[in-house]
Amino acid sequence: MTITAGLDVGATYTKAILLDDGNKIIARTLNRTGYKPGEIAEQTYDTLLEMAGIGRDAVDYVVATGLGRFQTVFSQLNVTDLTSAAWGANALFPGTRTILDVGGQSVKALRCDENKQVTSFRLNEKCAAGTGAFLEKTARYMGFGTEDIGPLAVTSTLDIPISGVCTVFAEAEVINHLSQGVAASDIMQGAIISLVGKSVQLMKRVKMEQEVTLIGGIMRYPSMVTAVRDLLKADVNVAEGDMVQYASALGAATLARYQLEKIRSGARAGAVGTK
Repeated sequence: MTITAGLDVGATYTKAILLDDGNKIIARTLNRTGYKPGEIAEQTYDTLLEMAGIGRDAVDYVVATGLGRFQTVFSQLNVTDLTSAAWGANALFPGTRTILDVGGQSVKALRCDENKQVTSFRLNEKCAAGTGAFLEKTARYMGFGTEDIGPLAVTSTLDIPISGVCTVFAEAEVINHLSQGVAASDIMQGAIISLVGKSVQLMKRVKMEQEVTLIGGIMRYPSMVTAVRDLLKADVNVAEGDMVQYASALGAATLARYQLEKIRSGARAGAVGTK
């Protein structure tokens, strides 16, 4: 059996997936990245192999992606998170042409062709008000944890506008709403709608096409997905359960199989999104 692995060493979490030769997931796991991404990548990979009951020599090819990909010393290939997002979204939904990836530290909108080649992209990673970190900061300021974001927003009965274009002004709005007695759930929903508005603008800039697929850890929250659908006035693809958070790791593992097949056929490998 041929086995490939994909690691997505992101700013907040490190995700890892093992695939068999039928592209079936053998195992998957994640850890908080912290400040030593290389060490966490090693730990996460070892945990993944332990879950599968195999050693490193059983894995035929490893591809790493994410901000910490260059510190993943055991991978055969490193690819950009744009490339892994395109491959992962298409592995989940083969008709994908536009992808919105909302993570803790960045938001990416990209368009790809039928060969999973990225043709256009826009990023927002300069201001926390336009990333998932803003939702986490809002929750913490109100005395809640990251795990409370989804349940809070679901109970909202009123959309409270948060229009700040940077995290400082946005947090000031949150403070003002709290002082006026606005419910925490409504503030959380307002923060989600604010983030979605900024994200959809990125999608428009890449001239989005159907099908649209949403990925990234922040898409675990149903209110986030609903807000995107409402603003786009169109349906979108979203993987079930926690797979939405593993999409880029899945893309890396899928690309690992593609690279391995190229090597075995005698073709040159390593030319796909490796910058």
